[in-house]
Amino acid sequence: MSDSVTPLGNVKFLKVAEVAAALRVSRMSVYRLIHAGDLEAVRFGRNFRVPEHAVNVYLRGSYYQAG
Repeated sequence: MSDSVTPLGNVKFLKVAEVAAALRVSRMSVYRLIHAGDLEAVRFGRNFRVPEHAVNVYLRGSYYQAG
């Protein structure tokens, strides 16, 4: 196992509604990000769960420098 891989037991998964609340967007916006491939997610049955680190990666990549 590589050192860069986090064991699944240490990964915190968030519900789509929790991600939407954290980003202050609608749940539909989160689903759009998932389906577009912009936000990593795992499907459990009919539900999606988003690893907490995926939200951080998305936010880091979304910073905009004005000026």
